[in-house]
Amino acid sequence: MTRKEYNACVDEHADKLYRFILKNIRDTDKAHDIVQDAYTKVWQKSESISFEKSKSYLFTTAYNTMIDMIRKEERMTRLEEHHQKNEVSFNTFSDLKEVLDEALQQLPEIQRTVVLLRDYEGYSYAEIGNITNLNEAQVKVYIFRARLALKQYIQRLDYVLEDR
Repeated sequence: MTRKEYNACVDEHADKLYRFILKNIRDTDKAHDIVQDAYTKVWQKSESISFEKSKSYLFTTAYNTMIDMIRKEERMTRLEEHHQKNEVSFNTFSDLKEVLDEALQQLPEIQRTVVLLRDYEGYSYAEIGNITNLNEAQVKVYIFRARLALKQYIQRLDYVLEDR
């Protein structure tokens, strides 16, 4: 990939990549760091990456960097703090976007990732498989399970709100 193609890759994919990472980790500083790291890695390997594959390589690199960061942080976080962070207060939601964001955070990491790639970013099953190193059948299963969990989460919230 040439310098010009690299710059085009940055221009075309920076916003989508940032949104994808931010939706997963919900921390703007960390999301910026991960995106920057991904672009650095792409630049370092630019001679061996074709421009046509740059988007897939970029998202795969960012995804793997995010996973590494999450695993590192989980090792450093005490179990008690982790559980407190995941507690849900159903009374704090003011709109549907907040409800959906909170529901997404309740999903296991891989399910959240595939749903975001499919439903928010519009990737095909094959592209998601390339990014996450899963086959298409696994991607479909994770998406199905994630959507089912999201539906159940929102239904639970409806029952809580009806009782008010």
